Amino acid sequence: GAHLHNTIAFSHGHHAILSAHIGDLENYQTRRLFNETASDMQRFFKRKPQRFITDLHADYASSLSLAKQTSPQAPLKVQHHYAHILSCMAEHGLLPPLLGIAWDGAGLGDDGCLWGGEFLQINDKGYSRFAHLKPFPLPGGEKAIQEPRRAALGLLYASQAVDSDAWRNLPFSAFERQTLLAALKQGVNTPTSTSMGRLFDAVAALLDLSQINHYQGQAAMTLEQCAMQHDNIDAYPFRISDEQPFILDWRPILQGISEDLLHFPREYIAKKFHNTLVDMILNCALRAEQPMIVLSGGCFQNAYLTETALQKLNAAGFQVYRHQQIPPNDGGLALGQLAASQYLKE
Repeated sequence: GAHLHNTIAFSHGHHAILSAHIGDLENYQTRRLFNETASDMQRFFKRKPQRFITDLHADYASSLSLAKQTSPQAPLKVQHHYAHILSCMAEHGLLPPLLGIAWDGAGLGDDGCLWGGEFLQINDKGYSRFAHLKPFPLPGGEKAIQEPRRAALGLLYASQAVDSDAWRNLPFSAFERQTLLAALKQGVNTPTSTSMGRLFDAVAALLDLSQINHYQGQAAMTLEQCAMQHDNIDAYPFRISDEQPFILDWRPILQGISEDLLHFPREYIAKKFHNTLVDMILNCALRAEQPMIVLSGGCFQNAYLTETALQKLNAAGFQVYRHQQIPPNDGGLALGQLAASQYLKE
C-alpha cells in the first residue's frame, strides 16, 4: 500500500483480498496496526508471501516495513501512479493497452520528482509517461500540503509573477515572504512537483477560499463546492508542448485567474478552472488515440470533475472507467501494486 490511507492487498489463489482501511502511517499506533494486519492475513490464509510489493518511495512506512520481512523473491517496487491505474483496471477486469489518467497529491516518479498530474500509456509490459503537468516548486516540501498558500507561492514564482497582486495578496508576513523567496531562489527544500492536487490547493489559495488545510483535502473540496455554485461553461486557455511526453502548461490558466479576480466572483473562476481541467483530459485523450480511458487518483473523488470528464469523453466515443468499489485514492493502491506483478517481472 501507500503511506497515507493505507490498506494491504494479499493474493491468495485466484483472489485478491484487500484489507480494511488502516489509515495514515504517520504514528506508532497505525504502523503497529499495519504490521498486525499483515501478520493476521498471513496467519488466516495460512500462506507465507512469495513476494512483497511496495511503493517506489523507499521512505514510506509501508516500504520500510519490508526490512523486517523475508521472502523467496526480492521486493517489487511499483511506481505510485501506475499502481493507481492498475487498481482501477483490476476492479473492472481491463487489459492494456489504454490511457490512464492519475491525478492526486503526490507520488514519487521515476525521475525522482513528485508526480501527481499524470497521463500514462499502459501496455502489457508496463507504462510510458504520455503527458503531465508542467512542474512547479513547493516551498517547504510537505509543509505545502498543509498550507495551500505555499503551493500558490510556488506557482507564482515559477511563472515569474512575484510582483503581481496575487503574490502580494497571499497571507504571509514580510519575514515569511523574504524567507520563502530566498528558499525558492536557492532551491532549498523546494521540491518540484507535477501534482494536480497541489494545483487545486494553489487555486483555492489564490481565490482566498483556503490558505491553511485543517484536514486532508480541505482546499480542494472547498474549491469544488465553490464551483458548484456557478453554471458557466467557460474555460481558460492552456498550452501543450510539441513533443512527448506532452507538458501541460498551467501558466495561461494562472494568468487568466489573476485577470478574472478583478472582474468576476470566485464561483465563476472556480467553475472555469474545473472546466479547463476537463478540457485538458479530453485534449490528451484525443492525442493518445486509445479507445479506453481509466481515471484514478484522489482528485477523482471530485464529483464535478469526474462526472463532467465522463460526459465529454463518452460523447467523444471513448470507453471510460472509474472506481466504483475500490477507493480512487491511496486506499486502493495496494490492489494496483498486486496487479503490477503480472507485468513487471524484474
